Amino acid sequence: MAKNFLDRITLRTRIGFFAAIFLLFISYILTFISTRKVEIQDYWMEHTNEVIHNLDNIMGFISIGESSFRGYLITSDKSQLKKYNESRNKTDSTLSIIQTLTSENDSQQKNLDSLRSLINEKYTWIKNVIASPPSAQSMSTLDLNGREEGVANSLAIERMITKMKQQEIDLRNDWSYKISQYSGLIQILNILSIVIAVLLTVYSLVVYNKENKQKNINAQKAEDYKKELQQRIEELGKVNEELVELRRLEKYAVTGRIARVIAHEVRNPLTNINLACEQLQAEVENEDAEMFFTMIRRNADRINQLVSDLLAATRTELNFSKASINEILDASIDLALDRIKLNQIKVVKKYDDNVCSLPVDIEKIKISFLNIIVNAIEAMDQNGVLEISTSNTDGKCMVQITDNGKGMKKAEVERLFEPYFTTKEKGNGLGLANSQNIIIGHKGSITAESEYGKGTTFTITFPVAGNN
Repeated sequence: MAKNFLDRITLRTRIGFFAAIFLLFISYILTFISTRKVEIQDYWMEHTNEVIHNLDNIMGFISIGESSFRGYLITSDKSQLKKYNESRNKTDSTLSIIQTLTSENDSQQKNLDSLRSLINEKYTWIKNVIASPPSAQSMSTLDLNGREEGVANSLAIERMITKMKQQEIDLRNDWSYKISQYSGLIQILNILSIVIAVLLTVYSLVVYNKENKQKNINAQKAEDYKKELQQRIEELGKVNEELVELRRLEKYAVTGRIARVIAHEVRNPLTNINLACEQLQAEVENEDAEMFFTMIRRNADRINQLVSDLLAATRTELNFSKASINEILDASIDLALDRIKLNQIKVVKKYDDNVCSLPVDIEKIKISFLNIIVNAIEAMDQNGVLEISTSNTDGKCMVQITDNGKGMKKAEVERLFEPYFTTKEKGNGLGLANSQNIIIGHKGSITAESEYGKGTTFTITFPVAGNN
């Protein structure tokens, strides 16, 4: 259900973002096109202004040329003709510029041809007068006729320039109108882009909040599931420990029964063998036979002792009394003190002062601890370290005995508490089995952890409450 919800949110998020990005993309394209149009219109407006400016320049150049011509007639100063010539050249070059600027406008080209003709007429008349200067007697007549002819020509030129300027002004107004339209469109598109961006931001926040909320819910569910799983693992661990302990108790009980059956089935024939041997020894007087009788009795005694040791290892008749585990450990260490000094072992005690007194069989527990301590000492070389610690945790009294000796392999650890299993050359394999049986008899447990080449740790646990 949560997965489907997240899938729906993801799909909606993708659709929303795609739609917003698509709209923004369209908006940007339209804005780009409109801006490009505005640039084009702006170019033509500048083009129109340049044409108008050049038309104004022509009027100015003609006025300067005409003034220079009249100054020459009055003063006969030829320097005035220089200004006249400059104005005419500038007029011609400006006409060429206007012709280039209006090359795509047929109407303006026709107007320009008319303007050029009028200007040429004016300059031709002035050129003729300069070529044949009038006498003083005809100056007044020339001035009168020239003034009339010049005024008419100037008015025609001015009207033509005004006409051309008006056409350019009309074009400029048209460009300006189009620019205003495109500017309005750009403004609308910008507002639309802002609205889309705001909506996209709001949409993103809404989607993020939904996803974050669902994410927190899923995270909480995952955390709850993790805690539940951890709790079940702990419960399974406890059940497994109880199962291991139950199997150990069953093994202990079975071992006891087997030991008692073996003792009964072995000792009866062994007794008959001893009796028969004594009878034969009494009847046969032979020095060579005496050696065999002695061998039979010695091995029979050895078998009897092994059976007795096995029975002792499986029989736990306990006499309980309250005692401190710390004090019992100290007593066990004292019993092994000679071995400790001989091997120069360093003993490190880490006792918990809060460890309570427990109802135990003091002598049996002392023997159990002693067996473990002796094994630890024998597993270490000289200058080894034996660490013994106690603690009171979760209603249990815990003892740990750690050495830094040679350690054991996994297969050896698994068989460590089996009767007659030993890694020592002269060991009988009953010491740790006996220790385990004593501890089990106190409703406790014992485990061993070892790493080959690094050492071994024995952990003994007693229940604080419920001991008998």
